[in-house]
Amino acid sequence: MSNPLKSTALGLQHVLAMYAGAVLVPLIVGDALGLTSTQLTYLVSIDILMCGIATILQIMNNRFFGIGLPVVLGCSFTAVGPMIAIGVESDVSAIYGAIIVSGLFVIVISRFFGKLVRFFPPVVTGSVVTIIGITLIPVAINNMGGGQGASDFGSLSNIALSFGTLLFILLVFKFSTGFMRAISILLGLGVGTVAATFMGKVDFSAVREASYFHMVEPFYFGMPTFEWPAIATMILVAMVSLVESTGVYFALGDICERDIKKKDLEKGYRAEGIAVLLGGIFNAFPYTTFSQNVGLIQMSGVRSRKIILIAGIMLITLGFVPKIAAFTTIIPNAVLGGAMIAMFGMVVSQGIKMLSKIITDSQENSMIIACSIGIGLGVTVVPELFAQFPTGLKILTSNGIVAGSVTAIVLNILFNMLPSKKKEPVQLSEQEV
Repeated sequence: MSNPLKSTALGLQHVLAMYAGAVLVPLIVGDALGLTSTQLTYLVSIDILMCGIATILQIMNNRFFGIGLPVVLGCSFTAVGPMIAIGVESDVSAIYGAIIVSGLFVIVISRFFGKLVRFFPPVVTGSVVTIIGITLIPVAINNMGGGQGASDFGSLSNIALSFGTLLFILLVFKFSTGFMRAISILLGLGVGTVAATFMGKVDFSAVREASYFHMVEPFYFGMPTFEWPAIATMILVAMVSLVESTGVYFALGDICERDIKKKDLEKGYRAEGIAVLLGGIFNAFPYTTFSQNVGLIQMSGVRSRKIILIAGIMLITLGFVPKIAAFTTIIPNAVLGGAMIAMFGMVVSQGIKMLSKIITDSQENSMIIACSIGIGLGVTVVPELFAQFPTGLKILTSNGIVAGSVTAIVLNILFNMLPSKKKEPVQLSEQEV
């Protein structure tokens, strides 16, 4: 195999490893917001293109931005629930106004975020990730039935498709290793869609109508609007993403045998902020580091930024071809639902994994986790709880993710950061025993 051919194959492997995650986010958000097939095709196309741009921004290493590591960026799963909540409560324009402000916020605080990280220890970030995963599960369940409001909701064919897709993903995950396991979700979506085609559940009109090339345009869904509850939500999402990215930077630094300094982190955060800002302007998504590609680098042993550059160029090229993006929009809701259970369940699992390391450290941590997840889930299920609150306070109580996150941050300050007298263990006498 010639060198350019080998490099291309390695770049394609990175694209495939992140493709399902990159495509699922616009499909889930677009479906929840009731976008047309044309709008959905645009959303998928621009997202893939922006993934490529965000990745190239990050692998650069100049004075101002780019951590210079072989890192791949994709749309943040942390943002899915909040974006749907904002879109349902307000509209699409409020989503993009909030993303633009959160991107500017990240750029501004990139120099100081190292100091703010102390407010986001694992007990906070783990709670937030768990809340986000839990609040997304109803979206997956609705899709398994065929989509909310579908005339054939809960039909045997939809249930068979969704559970069949999930079963296929589980079997691939169980009986394969390495790269095949990494793309199990993607394979499940493909096989599920083929099965749905034979059942007459796939409409190819979106593919026929899609063009072979299009130019991207800023503010495709209209001019952004700026609403404080939405902005507060997306800033929280951005902060959690930065904490997650910090872990990825150090993991890659270890793999690449490079010492990550404060200046490197600043440039990494700034590149991420620019990517989020561009995502808002071009009506895409907030972007963050993709940990699945870190696993691929570790597995393959190839640590070259050139391979990631090739992957980035591939993503940009795919983003200019709506015909390819349109193929992803024809995936039936039931098939998506089966894959979502695995994807969103993994988000919950990741949150639990983060929490498992610290939950036994102290009873205080257990209380922080209990209250933040309880409030987050409770407000999601009963959003009218704080309907009587003044507008200023509703910023913090408008949806379960924000309410749970704020609870975790405040309780962590109360229990773990404010000075307190340590209680001496009670010694019992022999008679009392």
